[in-house]
This record gives sequence, structure tokens and C-alpha cells, in this order.
Amino acid sequence: MMDKEIFVKLLQQRQYKAVRSILDVMNEVDIASLLSELEDKELALAFRLIPKDKAAEVFANMDSSMQTNLVEMFSEKELRELLDDLYMDDTVDLLEELPANLVNRILDTVSPSDRVLINQLLNYPEDSAGSIMTTEYVDIRESMTVAQAMAHIKETGIHKETIYTCYVTDKRKLIGIVSAKDLMTTDDNVLINDLMETEIISVNTHTDKEEVAQLFTKYDFLAIPVLDTDGRMVGIVTFDDAMDVMVDEATEDITKMAAINPSEKTYFETSVFAHAKNRIPWLLILMFTSIITGTIITKYEDAFAAIPLLVSFIPMLMDTGGNCGSQSSTLIIRGLALSQIQFKDIFRVIFKEFRISLIVGSVLAVTNGIRIMIQYDNPSLAVVIALSLIGTVVAAKLVGCMLPLFASKVHLDPAIMASPLITTLVDIFSILIYFNVATMLFNL
Repeated sequence: MMDKEIFVKLLQQRQYKAVRSILDVMNEVDIASLLSELEDKELALAFRLIPKDKAAEVFANMDSSMQTNLVEMFSEKELRELLDDLYMDDTVDLLEELPANLVNRILDTVSPSDRVLINQLLNYPEDSAGSIMTTEYVDIRESMTVAQAMAHIKETGIHKETIYTCYVTDKRKLIGIVSAKDLMTTDDNVLINDLMETEIISVNTHTDKEEVAQLFTKYDFLAIPVLDTDGRMVGIVTFDDAMDVMVDEATEDITKMAAINPSEKTYFETSVFAHAKNRIPWLLILMFTSIITGTIITKYEDAFAAIPLLVSFIPMLMDTGGNCGSQSSTLIIRGLALSQIQFKDIFRVIFKEFRISLIVGSVLAVTNGIRIMIQYDNPSLAVVIALSLIGTVVAAKLVGCMLPLFASKVHLDPAIMASPLITTLVDIFSILIYFNVATMLFNL
């Protein structure tokens, strides 16, 4: 990786030839990373020194704030050249992040035909395949020979996002696919009709983009064709866009599992106030929910008065229950995200988690029972804690596995039913189980 200080020094000394030679051998992603550390003035200068054939790819790998700064500083000519080289899906991604005044400037710069495509892509639902697809793909005809198809790719492929898969269309209807490998290893006079595969996996423009990303994982695709409601081909989703979706969805799930409202901005781009606003709502909900736990504890004040030692075991029981619930919910949420588990599996999941909870609860109960006997020499207390632990672990495991499944059934994000919420609910169950067992065995 190029050292930032050396790079900046070369820029300040106006050694542009040296800078250009450095950028010429660097990977586009590494260039974007290096430029992210520069000041705005240095950024604009460095970007103008990037070889033309790399500039659009570097721009596509920048974050939205860098892209916005550059667009503001570009001349009309520079902006037009950049947009000509950007793939359509990258242009749409850029427009979704830019302020309105810059969006209007870009729309005024692009050609009328591109403006129609951009508006079409911008009108698709935010989480749909249509919103992440590109319209730049290689389409060929079934009547072509392999030689004609190869000539077509050589003529138009430079402007397409991928040429590894070619799509055979008839009046925009997708009728087959041919890989570049097949074209390169087949005789020139063979017809595309005899070479193409007709068993095609495709998605609709309104298919959820997370489902599209899962298809890439399942079938190891490089691209998936996107069809409109009439079955006409309108674009493709490529592997790099599917990877972005996977990263975004994983980030969203992680933040929800930590009881934080998701944000599209990075940690440092998000203001202190915005961070606080994203965290406060769930904390308030969980705080008021925990009042129930306090009410239950207050109800059993007489038990505390009779055996004060009971209070010291509350944190251990609540923490154990919360941890057990989090373990189950994490595995179920992950299984749901990967489509390994569905709501119809709920009884299989419950039965499995119940058996797991009995084993886990028994081991924890015996271990704690031995500890209490050694420390307090109190068999009755050991039995109370042991039974309470088994009951708490069983309840926690069942709550942890069922809540995400029910959330998915009612079309909520299962990640909502993660650690903080489950821990709060399990606290209530653990306290109820503990004091009911204690009052029965000690006759309180």
C-alpha cells in the first residue's frame, strides 16, 4: 500500500508524472482507499491524475461523501467523461446519495436515453432487484453463429459490465444463456441456438434484493438476469452488487441485534446526536420492560426477608438465562438469513432446543449445586438453585428460538428478536421460576 505522506509530498512538489506512474500500477480499490485519506484539494488533484481507463472504477469504489465532493469540483466536461465511463448501476447508486442540486446537474449532463434508464432504475423499490441491477449486458440472437457472437462481443463488450455470460433474447424475451467459455471453445460455425442453455434461473425487478443475494450464494453465479412483469429482460445483477447487498444486510442485522436502529453512514460519518438517536428508542423500550422484573422482585420481599441469601443468586440466574437465550436466537437468526431454517420447522427447532436445554441446564445445575454445598453446606438451597437453573435454561432456549421464527412469520426482521429483547424477557421468566421454586421448597 502506498504511503500517504510520500504520495502527498509528491503532489505538493508537483511531481505529477511520478504520481501518475504510481496510480497506473495500483489497484482501483487501493487507489480509492488512498484517496480517502487526502484533503479535498489534494483529492481533486490526485483524481485528475488517475489514468482514464481506471478513473470510473476508482470513483465507483469511493464512499458517498468523497463522490459528492468530487462532483461539486468537476467541470462539466470532466463530469460528462466520468458518467460516460460509469456503469449504469453505479450512476444510479451515486444519484441516490447525492444532494438534489447535484442530481439535477448530473441528469442535465447525461444523454436523454441514459436519463430514461436512470429514471426507470430510480423508480424501482429501494430493496428490489431492479434497484441494484445494471442495464449493460451482452445480448445475442439464437440465429447467430459463434463467430458472429464473438464479433458482437468484441464490438460492444467494452461498454458492458460483464461478458462472462451472454443472454440470448428474442424481442427482449430471454430464451437462453451462453457462457463466454462455451463461445471460446466451440467451432465458429456452430449456431447459438444449438449451444445455449434454456434452463434459466432469473429474478423479477421487484424480487427482494436479499433473496437475489442468496441465489448467488446458492448457485455460485457471476450474474443473474432480471425480468420485468411481462417476462422481458431489462438487466442483470452482478456478483459485486450482490456482495454489497450481503454486507449491507449483515450490517443491518448486527445493529438490530444490538438494539440499535440501522444507519447507512459509517461510524465516523454519523454525528454524535445521530448515534444517540439511533440507540435511545430501543433502550427506552427495554428499560421500561425491565420494570416488570422489578415489580416481580418486589412481590417476593417476604422471601428475601426470610432468606436474604436468595438475593445473591439473582444476577447469576438472570445472566445465565440471557446468555442461553442469546445463543439460541443467534443460531436461529443466522439459519433464517441463510434459508436453512423456515417457520414450518418450528416444532423441529423447539424439540431440538428443548433437548439441548435439558443437557445444558443439567450440567449447570449440578456444577452450581456442588459449589453451593461446598460454600454454604445447604442442601435445600442447592436444590432450589439447581431446579431454577434448569427451568431458566429451558425457558431461555425456547424463547430464544421461537421469537425469531414468529418474527419471520409476520414479516418482521428476525434480528429484532435478538440479545437485548430476549435477555429482558428471559429475566422475567428466570425471576418467576426462581421465586416460585424457592417459595414452594422453603414454604415461604
